[in-house]
Amino acid sequence: MEKVPLTERGFAKLDAELKKLKLEERPAVIKAIAEAREHGDLSENAEYHAAREKQSFIEGRVKELESVISRAEVIKVSKMTGAIKFGATVTIVDEDTDEEKVYQIVGEQEADIENGLLNMRSPIARALIGKEEGDSVDVRTPGGTRSYEVLKIEFK
Repeated sequence: MEKVPLTERGFAKLDAELKKLKLEERPAVIKAIAEAREHGDLSENAEYHAAREKQSFIEGRVKELESVISRAEVIKVSKMTGAIKFGATVTIVDEDTDEEKVYQIVGEQEADIENGLLNMRSPIARALIGKEEGDSVDVRTPGGTRSYEVLKIEFK
């Protein structure tokens, strides 16, 4: 089985989500299904069907999280140094617009571009990996090639 790289923060977040699903969401949906069954005819009971759909989603997510957590390889980012690699928090500047961006390179399971968590398999992350402060990198994007300069690399 393929290992899933996660930061300590990413692992904790997924583990907390799994616990919430198992200890809160799952019992609540089971109770909702039981209550909906008491209303009689299930074929036209919207509450019952909605609860069953939610239960299906919860069970699917629980299985997915259990799989990821069982294959997790937790990386202690704070003990790392050097060039850009998994876990690095990178400050880059667009060489055309002078716009600065800060990203942390993480695994697919914890990627969230809106919060600066960049999937290590994304084009920009792949281009940045192995680079050092002061390096310039060209990234092919759907909108064309962009050039960035690496301003700062942190492992926190």
